[in-house]
Amino acid sequence: MGTIDVHEFMSLDGVVEDPSWTAEYGFTDAMGAAIGKLCDQAILLGRTTYDGFYPAWSARGHDVESGGAFFNGAPKHVVTSTLADPLEWENATVLGPYDPARIQQLKDSVDGGIYVSGSVTLVRALLADGLVDTLNLFVYPVTRGTGLRLFDGGQRVGLRLLESEAYENGVVRTTYGPPAP
Repeated sequence: MGTIDVHEFMSLDGVVEDPSWTAEYGFTDAMGAAIGKLCDQAILLGRTTYDGFYPAWSARGHDVESGGAFFNGAPKHVVTSTLADPLEWENATVLGPYDPARIQQLKDSVDGGIYVSGSVTLVRALLADGLVDTLNLFVYPVTRGTGLRLFDGGQRVGLRLLESEAYENGVVRTTYGPPAP
């Protein structure tokens, strides 16, 4: 059985929207290594993130150094009720509208990790349904004031800290898993 491993860039006040603001902090080798550990077998995306990732990653080809090899070569499953197969991006297929049973079937069908990035609506649903194995938050030392937040006050989600790491650019990665039984 596979795992669902979520990665999000977040401000101190919880904003995850349009992470282009993170560029001013740089991206360290250690951050890349942490994200690289999550890029294992497959990718699961919501439609909005798919729309942003497809043009950004498909242009990079299969270069290992840039991550293009994983993002273009891995099977990509898109949770959407508005797109239909065939999708333009290599190895991308429509999983259909959000259905926790279908996500569990996908999870059961792989031996490694299923990488999720962005896809806030999808991540909220995965967390609510207990389908996330690791939630990796890269928290930047800035407040944004406004913008889409991962945790919007809509539901309580219990988590357990598994690991944390601080980087020289001031970013802190916290990795959470489901609460202990």
